[in-house]
Amino acid sequence: EVQLVESGGGLVQAGGSLRLSCVASGFIFDDYAIGWFRQAPGKEREGVSCISGDDGSTYYYDSVKGRFTISSDNAKNTVYLQMNSLTPEDTAVYYCTADPTPYYCSGDGPRGQGTQVTVSS
Repeated sequence: EVQLVESGGGLVQAGGSLRLSCVASGFIFDDYAIGWFRQAPGKEREGVSCISGDDGSTYYYDSVKGRFTISSDNAKNTVYLQMNSLTPEDTAVYYCTADPTPYYCSGDGPRGQGTQVTVSS
């Protein structure tokens, strides 16, 4: 069974940083792509970033380019999202997803329970 557990969210002031973690289990990490998505109240789901479990290649959506960094530790089946220069617009529930295609994050696969990120102005 695919399981994903996020952690690391919290309350931070604008301009601050947070690092989220996603611990994965129940599947072969190298065969999957792990994505970070977020959803704010009243808004649609938004893609944040994606990383290939195979070769570590990464993708960032425009809203976070240059501020967020995704990385993985395959030995620990863990994906990280380092978030810098946070703004109130980054406030959302962040969750990670797993897709059984190592180079594409659809956002529709199994997901964790999410972790709340709140950025105050």
